[in-house]
Amino acid sequence: MDRPVAIGVDVGGSGIKVGAVDTATGELVAPRIRVVTPQPSTPEAVVRSIARLVKRIGTSLDANAVVGVGVPCVVIDGVTKTAANIDPGWIGFDAGSALTKALKRPVHVLNDADAAGLAEMRFGAGRGRDGVVLVLTLGTGVGSALFNDGRLVPNTELGHMEIRGRDAERRSAAAARTRRGLSWKAWTNDLDEHLHAIDRILWPGLFILGGGVSKRADRFIPRLTVRPPVVSATLENDAGIVGAALSAAEHHEARASAGAPERVTPTR
Repeated sequence: MDRPVAIGVDVGGSGIKVGAVDTATGELVAPRIRVVTPQPSTPEAVVRSIARLVKRIGTSLDANAVVGVGVPCVVIDGVTKTAANIDPGWIGFDAGSALTKALKRPVHVLNDADAAGLAEMRFGAGRGRDGVVLVLTLGTGVGSALFNDGRLVPNTELGHMEIRGRDAERRSAAAARTRRGLSWKAWTNDLDEHLHAIDRILWPGLFILGGGVSKRADRFIPRLTVRPPVVSATLENDAGIVGAALSAAEHHEARASAGAPERVTPTR
């Protein structure tokens, strides 16, 4: 395969998705695979699931194809510092080392919303946009990815800012609408309040709203009253896979250019 291909993994509270991605175009080169997230979603169980999926999708790829893994956690130097909508065992877990050992490939771990945001900024609704852009993923929770002139400010976690005494995502996540049995209009009012709160702090030039709910953008985006323009994400549920793969490829290339070897456990 001549195209620059990396493997992207998107770990969510309900599902794990894996795909092989052409990192030059953002296109999936084969159908993605999705399985239900193990319950409980402990690090050990999720790592085993990822290893099985990568093995399935990687059989036709270069054995050294890099893997990017987006997880619903703050990630610093491969260590997951928080756990949102996933087992608390992820707090303080060295995901980078565990996944590298299990997958026997170069692995890069990052926050799942940051991964989706990278994809949207490179290949989707944020392509070519300068200034401050905020990508929000509306799903089980609310993830955020903040960019300034196309550069990511990682691990912003704006879904967990406090509104009315609790995490904002408790009201503005897509899952909150169905959990609370709200109409689109009522839920949009909650989301709008969240966006106004963010706008007062960051003054972005653009909001990009992603996650599965972006397919129904016509039901809520026209109702929003926040100051900046608001658009729906264009990569929808593939954004996390594409962004994770892209981030891994660029991280690997940067390390190679700097002469820093990737940590890979050899196959016995």
